Amino acid sequence: MGDLTESQQRGAACVWCAQTLTAETAVDLGERRIKVLDNYVTAFPRGCRPCTATAAYRALMDHAPDCEQCVDDAGSCETGMALRRLMREGRR
Repeated sequence: MGDLTESQQRGAACVWCAQTLTAETAVDLGERRIKVLDNYVTAFPRGCRPCTATAAYRALMDHAPDCEQCVDDAGSCETGMALRRLMREGRR
């Protein structure tokens, strides 16, 4: 988060490609609290649909093979389910 511009931190631009986002083109990545020196800053990162789908797919491919829950029952892993949801949102 420290490398993101102010526009990216507040969700006005994609965290990956910096494209300007609208309500129709953005995928919400969830509120984040970031420690900066002795204070916390709240960021509201969002991604464009193509970047979000790609990043979620890569993260799922890194996560799932080593996750016992994903291997046994993919529907029981909250992380895997969240990544699949982000992939679907990115493909709309």
